[in-house]
Amino acid sequence: MLLEAGSTVKAGTPIFCDKYKPEILFASPVSGTLQAVRRGDRRAILEAVVSPNEQSESEQHDVPDLASAPRDEVVRLMLKAGAWPFLVQRPYGVIADPQATPKAIFISGFDTAPLAADADYLVNGESAPFQKGVDALKKLTAGSVHLSLCADYPANNTLERAKGVAIHRFKGPHPAGNVGVQIHHIDPINKGEVVWTIAPQHVIALGRLFTGGTYDVSKVVALVGPEVKKPRYYRMTAGASLSELAELINDRGVGKRVISGNVLTGAKVGISGHLGFYDNEVTVIPEGDRYETLGWLMPRFKKMSMSRTYFSWLMPDRQYALNTNLNGGQRALVVTGQYERVLPMDILPVFLIKAIIAGDVERMEKLGIYEVIEEDLALCEFVCSSKVEVQRLLRKGIDLVRAEVG
Repeated sequence: MLLEAGSTVKAGTPIFCDKYKPEILFASPVSGTLQAVRRGDRRAILEAVVSPNEQSESEQHDVPDLASAPRDEVVRLMLKAGAWPFLVQRPYGVIADPQATPKAIFISGFDTAPLAADADYLVNGESAPFQKGVDALKKLTAGSVHLSLCADYPANNTLERAKGVAIHRFKGPHPAGNVGVQIHHIDPINKGEVVWTIAPQHVIALGRLFTGGTYDVSKVVALVGPEVKKPRYYRMTAGASLSELAELINDRGVGKRVISGNVLTGAKVGISGHLGFYDNEVTVIPEGDRYETLGWLMPRFKKMSMSRTYFSWLMPDRQYALNTNLNGGQRALVVTGQYERVLPMDILPVFLIKAIIAGDVERMEKLGIYEVIEEDLALCEFVCSSKVEVQRLLRKGIDLVRAEVG
């Protein structure tokens, strides 16, 4: 922590820093008072709660001319302003290392996750800051800035007319919109290589920084899910409390799960939780706390299945309001071919997970652990008949490889 509870902050005031890389700062998204710091085991920082002022104030930074500014000056401003966490490094899916130089930077201009926000709508009318953000990103890599768009429909002008980017088009169901899948098909990551990724709305926030010199992480967020009265978009600030959305959620007598992010990879936060830094979606679905007599033994026309366990496979276009029930218990991990059906990458996911369980770092490397993070294998977990927590295991393997290899 850089500040104590009770401190007055502006939008962009650094509140805490990375323990191992102190130059990476995390800034307050709003101006106000640092109300509380909540810690976990070993005094790890879990939350820094800021009570906002009625009138917002921002830290003001001197902005260099991007046309002539060297890379070091761009990096220095991003670090100082708290904008560096916008960049996520592959491999490992962690905040990028300021000392590293990526071979390329990737932006996914569409999202195929369940109930995902429309990326075209999220960036609509933001052409100038998006382009300025792209110009800043080009200073950070000697390679290309790649922008992936959906081939099924033309993107809006903000994305379609961006200059200085290599545009690629993808089509197909989820996870076609995952940046990891796009990297795999455009410029795969080999051992020793580093690429960075950034979300479109963070490109816009970066553009605002290099235009006006302020840290502005306001963004458009989709409120979605079967327990929402009327799904719609809101403009919110990263870290905002979700409690004000309570009146927009159905009040019928069923348990609800409020998720920051999508249903596959988001975090369970509850209605008193907060919007995640990297999330542009809040999903509300029923809790799976009601169990059905005879379970899978019944024919079940209204329950989704990726196999032919239920007769619902006869209606492939049917829509379902899913809950959080696992519909079964964890059992032995067997080779069924289910994972491969939902992972469009040249990776053997079952054998990768088995290598992680065995703690075999060398085999993990050979099986492609440098190319994936949790979101890439989230569908594997969703379709898994063995109910294996694939994402948790993958993060365990990534942490092990990072500790052993660096």
